[in-house]
Amino acid sequence: MSLTSTSSGGGQPGRLMASEIAEQPAVLARILDDGLTGVRATSSEILARRPRFALLAARGTSDHAALYAKYLFEIVLGWPAGLASPSTMTTYGARPDLRDVLFIAVSQSGGSPDLVESLKTARACGAMTLAVTNAPDSPLAAAAQLHIDVLAGPERAVAATKSYTAQLLSLYLLVDALRGGEGAGRGVVEAAASVVGNLEPVRGVARRLLHVERLVITGRGYAYPTAREAALKLMETSYLSAQAFSAADLLHGPMAMLQEGSAVIAVDPGGRSGQAIEPVIERLVELETDLTVVGPVGDVAATAKHLPLPAGIPEELSPIIEIIPLQMLARELSVARGQDPDAPRGLRKVTKTW
Repeated sequence: MSLTSTSSGGGQPGRLMASEIAEQPAVLARILDDGLTGVRATSSEILARRPRFALLAARGTSDHAALYAKYLFEIVLGWPAGLASPSTMTTYGARPDLRDVLFIAVSQSGGSPDLVESLKTARACGAMTLAVTNAPDSPLAAAAQLHIDVLAGPERAVAATKSYTAQLLSLYLLVDALRGGEGAGRGVVEAAASVVGNLEPVRGVARRLLHVERLVITGRGYAYPTAREAALKLMETSYLSAQAFSAADLLHGPMAMLQEGSAVIAVDPGGRSGQAIEPVIERLVELETDLTVVGPVGDVAATAKHLPLPAGIPEELSPIIEIIPLQMLARELSVARGQDPDAPRGLRKVTKTW
């Protein structure tokens, strides 16, 4: 039973979010079919400048895509990479020496004034600038020397879903092109389709978490941005107190707050991040935590609920897939709690910060 078939109908809460979650396989296919040539051209221009450092700026959901890209730049390319704080340039007027730096601003709308100003300042300070957006006519795209359109199409639900996975795949393809790759990644389309079509495990976890008020989401390595994005989705759609921790940091103190009324979601996609989180999952089982594991079918603790992922996805591509069941969970849980995830209270689709 697909998410679309169970969530259609005029005016039904969460209809837009469900529709946009279901679009993700088609969006990923479009990027691979229509976006790869532009990404390769962009990578050629970057390589001609020979930057040695990547600096990424973003807000909200896009900040988690930027964090994913940071892992890619450091692990795949061996480039030093960091996350910029736009306020250092906009609020404090800092003018760092950014020669030999590739400055990447990631934004769904390309309309936040602080990102536009940060990118302009970075360019004035010597950086090569790239905007990664879902809006090629946006102020951010116009201000940048280079632009990658993530090709997600119009996104109307306030909670970003398809634009996030489109950012992830576009950033992966950029890094892959910079290392001389051929754009491998077609398997993500089939994997995304299989996850979108598997709603029943998500509904089971939603029922289990219906009355939970405190939720911790954890992951390591490439899975850490997923944990952060999932926490944001659950906060903005279900109004849960959801916190994301690196699994290593969880052991350094926050584990003590887990008690009755709390629950944990652990993202375990396998690979090195899966190996790193195994001791944390074992500890969570020892504490008899209400635990849900997101990962391929395999050795999941008997006491844990499971949100299954397809096997065989390379670890560096797994974040594109592992966030999807968590998006679905945010939508299902929000509706079950009487909310409308298409229009969370107090939020707008485009948030402008200075």
